[in-house]
Amino acid sequence: MARRSRSVYSEITEAQLDAAAATFDLLSAPTRLHLVWLLTRKELDVTTLAELTESSVPATSQHLAKLRAAGVVAARRDGRRQLYRVDDPHVRGIVRRIFTHIAPDGTLSLDEASPRPPRRPRFATSGQ
Repeated sequence: MARRSRSVYSEITEAQLDAAAATFDLLSAPTRLHLVWLLTRKELDVTTLAELTESSVPATSQHLAKLRAAGVVAARRDGRRQLYRVDDPHVRGIVRRIFTHIAPDGTLSLDEASPRPPRRPRFATSGQ
């Protein structure tokens, strides 16, 4: 797929676009996004994370390995346990803003400055 040419007024680079797209791709898996959200709140071990996300420990470990490799999640040893966390304040801020903007029913929250009503995201199902 050919890339579109960028305007001379563009303020972002191809490398930035690629990195941002890769990060959003990584977080597009609901379980990984849930893990990151949990880890913005406090350090947790893999067993606790698996329970909270209702995933198996091996699947949770694989998700955490991908998040660590991308630098989204960090870990430290605590005795025999590995504790995971999100250190980067930018990642914490982005993830928290996502869930501030999305209401519990999955609709987009209305911003005070926005004149339009909340809408359902394209990927949400209407239960049909």
